[in-house]
Amino acid sequence: MELNSIQCVSSSDVTDENEIHHHQIQPQFVSSKPHNNVVSSGIHPTTSVNELLECPVCTNSMYPPIHQCHNGHTICSTCKARVQNRCPTCRQELGDIRCLALEKVAKSLELPCKYCSRGCPEIFPYYSKLKHETLCDFRPYNCPYAGSECSVTGDIPYLINHLREDHKVDMQSGCTFNHRYVKSNPREVENATWMLTVFKCFDQYFCLHFEAFQLGMAPVYMAFLRFMGDETNARDYSYSLEVGGNGRKLIWEGTPRSVRDGHRKVRESNDGLIIQRNMALFFSGGERKELKLRVTGRIWKERQNPDGEVIIPNLST
Repeated sequence: MELNSIQCVSSSDVTDENEIHHHQIQPQFVSSKPHNNVVSSGIHPTTSVNELLECPVCTNSMYPPIHQCHNGHTICSTCKARVQNRCPTCRQELGDIRCLALEKVAKSLELPCKYCSRGCPEIFPYYSKLKHETLCDFRPYNCPYAGSECSVTGDIPYLINHLREDHKVDMQSGCTFNHRYVKSNPREVENATWMLTVFKCFDQYFCLHFEAFQLGMAPVYMAFLRFMGDETNARDYSYSLEVGGNGRKLIWEGTPRSVRDGHRKVRESNDGLIIQRNMALFFSGGERKELKLRVTGRIWKERQNPDGEVIIPNLST
């Protein structure tokens, strides 16, 4: 569904209401402290242990089982299946030969996290390193844009610029917001996603999403907020969303989800303001033939006492 099929009119605490039209990282193997050089068939004497453990196909670190051909060229188990059992170096058949010597060498190594250049100070045994890197706080973030399969990754400042320049996402400052969603023929909308706005609040960034999808057999709309950072920091903030009309209203309060959680994961957990389509059309008034929803909200930072209990919400911007 095209993003410009829905009209979004937005205002914040610092702007007037205006119409808004919405239109892998290859892992780098970080060298550890110098180790004794290893000499084997077809390997130059100055080749480092790190280079020996790099798969020639995917360039990732190799973990058991490490395979080799009859000439001693090695390859990781994942790539072995991809090359039709042919050595990518000499084209000989790989067979089922394990390079047990290289696996033993790997077991003795301690290496820095591959995100050390981003600030991670940790050093791990070779076989623990991979597990850590999948959860490392310094790993890059995925682009949080909804409605497309964007593969861009990076730190938060990089992604903010990417969202602004490449996805033309609306950027606002302030901790309160007011959006109006207008859509003719809303019954035609069965599965659509929009990232409507990125807010800068408390020197942090938050993404507001609005989606239409089927919840079981019921067509619904869902609005939710995601924090551009890790889950630990997301817990420092709370937000509220409110929608209503014809003398009724729905209110949601919760904690923003980290962008580490994809928007599909948030949707599937129902962690946001959910509005059934019939209720949304009731809020819209008229003959229920046009969607006219106004969603307001605010973000605040929780203050905690030494025991970790929330005491007073800080509503300053």
